Amino acid sequence: MPKLPARFGLLPALLLVALPACGTSEEAGTADAATADTMVQVTPAAAVTGDMECFVRGATLAEAANRASPIGQTAFTLDGEQGLFCYGRPSASDRVVMGELVPYGAPWRLGANEATAIHLPVDATVGGVEVDAGSYSLYVVPTESEWTFHINRQVERWGIPIDADVMADDVGTFTRPVAETDAMVETLSVTWEARGASMGHLVLEWENTRIEVPVEARSSGM
Repeated sequence: MPKLPARFGLLPALLLVALPACGTSEEAGTADAATADTMVQVTPAAAVTGDMECFVRGATLAEAANRASPIGQTAFTLDGEQGLFCYGRPSASDRVVMGELVPYGAPWRLGANEATAIHLPVDATVGGVEVDAGSYSLYVVPTESEWTFHINRQVERWGIPIDADVMADDVGTFTRPVAETDAMVETLSVTWEARGASMGHLVLEWENTRIEVPVEARSSGM
């Protein structure tokens, strides 16, 4: 089974730290993301090196944490190996998000700024799609009732445009149902809920929308 470099397993536990979101505006979908003070899920930059570092264009990771839509990093574990989910974190800022800021029926980068990415330490299934260990970008086509996720080979790129050249590098798609959050979520949040040693769910929440994406090591026999 192919493995990522050994340093992939050296990430510490996910930390939750408060960072003020400030700086220039970036697009979440078709509109600019506004400034907000948020709790940002990050793994310390000093602990993320080489291939494990989230791609940031024209800035350091620390500078990206101070954008209007700051960088978010969510660490997770599959079969004892550490993976990483990287995304920009736009805020609602008194706007209607789903159906307006994020239009239904159109491709969305699943965040802001750079393409949202997942770094898998082992062969896995993501939403039921089999993928090899490695790095992939994700984008979605949302509707009111379900989201269609696209797993893509192009990782180190700006999140838009999502055009024919990008779509040509899709490796698979899957759909997930939309659920409601218990309360309003101001800023896009992605957390990891472990379901044993070899699988878990990436939980995406924004506004009143909650989506769960199952991720499982293929060695577990899913």
